[in-house]
Amino acid sequence: MRTATLGPAERGEALARMAERELDILVVGAGVVGAGTALDAATRGLATGLVEARDWAAGTSSRSSKLIHGGLRYLEMLDFALVREALKERGLLLQRLAPHLVRPVPFLYPLQHRGWERFYAGAGVALYDTMSLSSGHGRGLPAHRHLSRRKSLRVAPCLRKDALVGALQYYDAQMDDARYVTTLVRTAAAYGADVANRARVVGFLREGERVVGARVRDLEQGGEFEIRARQIVNATGVWTDDTQQLIAERGQFHVRASKGIHLVVPKDRIHSTTGLILRTEKSVLFVIPWGRHWIIGTTDTDWDLDKAHPAASSADIDYLLEHVNSVLAVPLSRDDVQGVYAGLRPLLAGESDATSKLSREHTVAHPVPGLVVVAGGKYTTYRVMAKDAVDEAVHGLAQRVADCVTEDVPLVGAEGYKALWNGRAQLARRTGLHVARVEHLLSRYGSLVDEVLSYVTADPAMGEPLGGAEDYLRAEVVYAASHEGARHLDDVLTRRTRISIETFDRGTRSAREAAELIAPVLGWDAAQVDKEVEHYEKRVEAERESQRQPDDLTADAARLGAPDIQPV
Repeated sequence: MRTATLGPAERGEALARMAERELDILVVGAGVVGAGTALDAATRGLATGLVEARDWAAGTSSRSSKLIHGGLRYLEMLDFALVREALKERGLLLQRLAPHLVRPVPFLYPLQHRGWERFYAGAGVALYDTMSLSSGHGRGLPAHRHLSRRKSLRVAPCLRKDALVGALQYYDAQMDDARYVTTLVRTAAAYGADVANRARVVGFLREGERVVGARVRDLEQGGEFEIRARQIVNATGVWTDDTQQLIAERGQFHVRASKGIHLVVPKDRIHSTTGLILRTEKSVLFVIPWGRHWIIGTTDTDWDLDKAHPAASSADIDYLLEHVNSVLAVPLSRDDVQGVYAGLRPLLAGESDATSKLSREHTVAHPVPGLVVVAGGKYTTYRVMAKDAVDEAVHGLAQRVADCVTEDVPLVGAEGYKALWNGRAQLARRTGLHVARVEHLLSRYGSLVDEVLSYVTADPAMGEPLGGAEDYLRAEVVYAASHEGARHLDDVLTRRTRISIETFDRGTRSAREAAELIAPVLGWDAAQVDKEVEHYEKRVEAERESQRQPDDLTADAARLGAPDIQPV
């Protein structure tokens, strides 16, 4: 079974190796597309590096709706090729590449008009299911079904009786987006890629017109060094334009940001056995099952303020509550909201007919020799974007390179997962953990679960829940720092776990205990523990304050009241 440890020692070694030799491909940005690109390149036998200025998935890729889906609404736009492509990827992820991380989720679409709407919407969902099966990877998800109003209210008693005349139920899939990216990075490392977070590209190296490398600043240990590479892939999402400006080349397109916010509420606030998808005047609204919670989202508004910490305003929250309450028998209030998060979608704006547009959703370009840019797209089709980016980079390598193989490369933790899931009762007995706890671990780590449980075997106290966050074991906090590249408390509470959005205190009750667990792994002294806790508490308070502000400008100013963590 392949695995890869991303602890502090491994990070230092990876940076040293990248500085010592010329890489074939250096990927800048470790969101889902950058991580996927590093895996694609590494599995073609290329010497590959990946650097990220903050944490894995710190931007858009940890703040999505957490859905793996074909994009049902794109059928209405007649974009059949895009839907077919996404449905194929959905099936691959569910069945072959990441069955431990991606799982089916049901959605109910309430009908508000008799006759024509059932026929119209039903035809769309039937086509969706048919295209999924025709992709060759659609089996494993139940087919859609038509429901009367009575049956609809049986599966979703939360709905007002006058909010629907019937419904359609269909299936898509979901995952924890940040955990998925972390697993992608670990898989790339397992196949030989050198990876490092908290390593910011501050400039590019050029020989004439050609880009031949990058100047990188180590934000943890300090210092700058050069990484030389035959091809560089810019996969920085909403920061694409900023990265391009480092070589004074904007390129043939630019990326603008659209803000989407989500609310997290406890499971008992919405009485339903299925997710919901609702039409709004602008787009669609999802109510998504999320463990012991629901995720409600999303909005879609232009954003031209701070990209690192997009802020949710009071108006954003009111918008979502108003729309979801329009169909709920028992409306939600602000007091029901446990967590709020905001993310930015990278939307393309073309500037040249020379742009190599590979679909309506993503673009790959080669603006100057030695530099490839990939932007746009959607989470579900990250693997296709990565393949297209590496295919473009390969043209500049002047050597024969193997074709993409990631369609057949399961992520770490996938191998043996189904057998372990079938034996979860025995695993529970062997470890002394409750079966529900073992299921939680398997759905997060798959067959890497033994690495987490080794901490429990060595110290039974590690098998206890983290104080203030009962869903997570103390061992998971340690494992995040020792194996998954977490460098700061914020990384653990926000991305390796979801404590920051799954508890009413936003993780502040868990912060000190978590920091003290991380400290021995990362070599923190008592002063650094205090610093990490203080930073996290200030971040939470700044976010709370931003969510009380009436608009984007005031929300952004409030959120920027908490500075980023400084180097250790």
